[in-house]
Amino acid sequence: MIDLEDLRARFHALDWRELEGQLDTCGYATTPTLLSESECAEIGALYARDDLFRKTVNMARQSYGLGEYRYFAEPVPEPVARIRETLYRPLARIANRWAERLRVSERYPLTFDAYRSVCESNGQVHPTPLMLDYQRGGFNCLHQDVYGERAFPLQAAAMLSRPGAEFQGGEFLLVEQRPRMQSRGEAVVLEQGAFIIFPNQIRPVAGSRGHYRVKVRHGVSRVREGHRRTLGIIFHDALK
Repeated sequence: MIDLEDLRARFHALDWRELEGQLDTCGYATTPTLLSESECAEIGALYARDDLFRKTVNMARQSYGLGEYRYFAEPVPEPVARIRETLYRPLARIANRWAERLRVSERYPLTFDAYRSVCESNGQVHPTPLMLDYQRGGFNCLHQDVYGERAFPLQAAAMLSRPGAEFQGGEFLLVEQRPRMQSRGEAVVLEQGAFIIFPNQIRPVAGSRGHYRVKVRHGVSRVREGHRRTLGIIFHDALK
């Protein structure tokens, strides 16, 4: 059983200044291991519980890639809900600084409950935390996770499987489409129990005349062997 208060303390103990620096420099940030092997197994085992999910997507049928993902239903299981709530507060502060740099008017409340109310006022009432499951040959095409007018600018994913032991390949992919320049790609190997934090759609990049917008898409490279499972944490809810 996951100790939820201990889990919350691990997130609070992160060096958020360092993580924000990674986001500014690299376009993404990776945490140290935050979930133990047994905690990864406990969360991963939720995938088999049909009663916990509101929607299952076969990626091949939608031409999204090859694999499957499932959106949690309300109420979201407590460990996943606690991770989402705890991550939101420090990321909201970063999101507000990004909004200032990009000179956009939207600001994000500092509590997750308040942000969910913002989503609800726009008709976005369905939870979006999800689990993604890939077998050999599986992959995820480059995309953005947008489910309505409200879209929080940052999201996160946690690796639940052991790279190199349970699967080969399956790197996390990020591609930045930079104005008047060629796109830049990054492949990230995430250790079991670690999180990656990355932009949902755009991020600010410092230029000679201030900050400019860079579009970002993410995906997963082909799993060459084994079985890869991850937890996705998206903060804005969905219309459907």
